[in-house]
Amino acid sequence: MKTDTRSTSRLRHDPLVRGLGWASALLGVPQVAAPAGFARALGVDGEFRHRSATTAVGVRELAAATGLLGRPHPAWLWGRVGGDLMDLTMLTRALKHHDGRGLGRTVAATAAVTAITATDIYAAVTRTRRSTPRELTAATTVIQAPDEVYALWSDLERLPGFMAHLDEVRVTGPRTSHWRAGAPFGKAVEWDAETTQEVPGQLIAWQSVDGADIDNSGEVRFVPAPGGRGTEIRVTLRYDLPGGALGKAAARYFGEEPHQQLDDDLRRFKQIAETGEVVRSEGAPGGKRARGEFPQHPARPLTEEELKEALA
Repeated sequence: MKTDTRSTSRLRHDPLVRGLGWASALLGVPQVAAPAGFARALGVDGEFRHRSATTAVGVRELAAATGLLGRPHPAWLWGRVGGDLMDLTMLTRALKHHDGRGLGRTVAATAAVTAITATDIYAAVTRTRRSTPRELTAATTVIQAPDEVYALWSDLERLPGFMAHLDEVRVTGPRTSHWRAGAPFGKAVEWDAETTQEVPGQLIAWQSVDGADIDNSGEVRFVPAPGGRGTEIRVTLRYDLPGGALGKAAARYFGEEPHQQLDDDLRRFKQIAETGEVVRSEGAPGGKRARGEFPQHPARPLTEEELKEALA
């Protein structure tokens, strides 16, 4: 399970998380300020042990409120779940040994805590990002000088022309860009990226920024091939594949065989760099149509319409 500053940033603006934070605050204040009265409102007497338990619960609620509203983290949500289970245990014990006075209030409190527990469990499960880090590497050789290959790759808005999973790359600043990729059911995954290192003719490295649907980073190195025969392109991609529905979308986004997909992307880039177009064949499909299947036919260049689609 992985959580980091991206989780904190996302949870800080989550309405459910903030709502639970304020709920903890509203419950915690009266339990600490007037424990005897709060205990009687629950249908139990105000004797010392009940007041002490009520105060302890109030302190716990205020701690959860501080965490969820100040620096939200899934750990605070799971802490609420643990506290709910303790509260249910105490209320169940109170029901078992109840003297009958205020029984209806205790039953109502137990039902309310049960509903809150279900909400907290839902929030904790859905706001905890489980991820599987993955790393892909691939390489190819292009019969072009490193500076020329670098110039072609660094034109980010052309990347969807040979990377089949990408729908759009839009440059948003000197070192920033916005990326969008297709996902199942007509959905899309998006992220903003920042160029973290750039050495003309040698290296481009990037990292997704806060709020990315899929956290990712990578680098492309351009190395002179032995004997002056072009440029070796060495690509490394790293990403965290999240769980749940988003994980399924990400799996489709990266393809069933991510390494093979990256190899195919590099093959299409090699064709564009060396010939100016993607050569269409069963072994080297072009553009977005790499996601589908083709009738068999001899290898041939793309038509003018297909070339426009591949490079759009």
